[in-house]
Amino acid sequence: MTGHLYGVGVGPGDPDLLTVKAARLIREADVVAYHSGTAGRSIARTIVGDLVREDAVEELLIYPVTTGTTSHPLGYYGAIEDFYDESAERLGKHLDADRTVVVLAEGDPLFYSSYMYLHDRLAPHYPSEIVPGVTSLSAVSAAVATPLARHEDVLTVLPGTLPVPELARRLADTDAAAIMKLGRTFSGVRDALAQAGRLADAVYVERASTGRQRTLPVSEVDPAAVPYFSMILVPGQDRRADNALRAAKPAPAPAPVVNAEVLVVGLGPGPDRWLTPEVSAALAQVGHVVGYAPYVDRVPARIGLQRHSSGNTVEVDRARHALDLALAGETVAVVSGGDAGVFGMAAAVYEAAEADPRYATVTITVLPGLTAAQAVAAKAGAPLGGDYAVMSLSDRLKPWSVVEARLRAVGAADLVLALYNPASRSRRTQVADARRILLESRAPDTPVVVGRDVGRAEEHLTVTTLAALDPDTIDMKCLLIVGSGQTRRRDEHSVWTARSVPSP
Repeated sequence: MTGHLYGVGVGPGDPDLLTVKAARLIREADVVAYHSGTAGRSIARTIVGDLVREDAVEELLIYPVTTGTTSHPLGYYGAIEDFYDESAERLGKHLDADRTVVVLAEGDPLFYSSYMYLHDRLAPHYPSEIVPGVTSLSAVSAAVATPLARHEDVLTVLPGTLPVPELARRLADTDAAAIMKLGRTFSGVRDALAQAGRLADAVYVERASTGRQRTLPVSEVDPAAVPYFSMILVPGQDRRADNALRAAKPAPAPAPVVNAEVLVVGLGPGPDRWLTPEVSAALAQVGHVVGYAPYVDRVPARIGLQRHSSGNTVEVDRARHALDLALAGETVAVVSGGDAGVFGMAAAVYEAAEADPRYATVTITVLPGLTAAQAVAAKAGAPLGGDYAVMSLSDRLKPWSVVEARLRAVGAADLVLALYNPASRSRRTQVADARRILLESRAPDTPVVVGRDVGRAEEHLTVTTLAALDPDTIDMKCLLIVGSGQTRRRDEHSVWTARSVPSP
């Protein structure tokens, strides 16, 4: 027989918010454990007061380090992992002795709680149960007495320890937000709120539900006086009510916009260092950025910038949105990875503009970016040194019969071939089919460059041959460059194509 482990939520601070079940289990427990900082004071233990039996064993689990430095060879996380291992071993001895162990957790045991790490270590070996508690988020929301999110609004819970640019990006892209883990991070969090244009609506609450509760606009808070047990709320707007109100009122006829313009910009294939100064300057001045979500995420949030993200298969809808913004007098940029004119958003914007005469007066300006083919070619040497063709293997916008015909034409012309969109989760046969078609006119030892995530931390470059190319290793993160009869390998990783072609 072994004892039973309970992770018991004790709420955010007010003892009256303790659940009936939590109180009963604490009274009945043989062992009551709780965490504290290095000073040894436990908020969770204070909340439960005299509910703990006099004959119960109390286990105080003191963190070895919080925000300070540590001599542990693996740093902070190494010290914390050792602490949880040792704490789990201590409690495991009680469980082995058939004792009931209650671990107190401020708020809820599975919501940013220390109990989770003990649960990971002990629950696979002992009977365990979670007793939910009122979360700090619930208490803070009640303190502010303002609805967080309505209808289809998205509420995002964020740790203040995120890097400021990442925090600003997430704040700009959500309807409502709660930011935890403040204390020393407060100044950076406030900067992120300002960059995301959310500072004016943000409310600060500390020690929610206790006698020391305090609520202020974030802009009025002294960063030096922010305790760890505090939170920032950014309430969402009632979009459904706003939309209904607008629908009830006839919209005034829009005034004609002079010099309406949509910028279509290429962000390059990945790293910021490949973003052109021209594109950077444009993005710093527009009021709206429209694009596929991963590309919009690469544009830093800032005051006055609205970001409009969408999925990967709605290019024309996305283009219409940008054109409508321009007609309304807004400054707008449509973003693409790589170069916007190479299998990017530039053609989609022109397509949308051509289909609707309302957009005839909108100027479309395309700003170039570094293409994926250029980036992969540079990493491999000079495979694009001679004549070359560029194709997409995707058959989403053209039939595969057209792709096959073009592959044969490129093969017959003996052009180097850069292949975009070679495969996806649903398209698994195209690379094998393209290799088979190209082998009709290319030698089996023709060099093939496979670039994956070039420019990013996960970058990987492989040089193989057309015969040895393994289609199963190719996905949407790859770009292929298939050599011609003039392409040579200098060494294991270098490929180049001669500029001259012998006379027939």
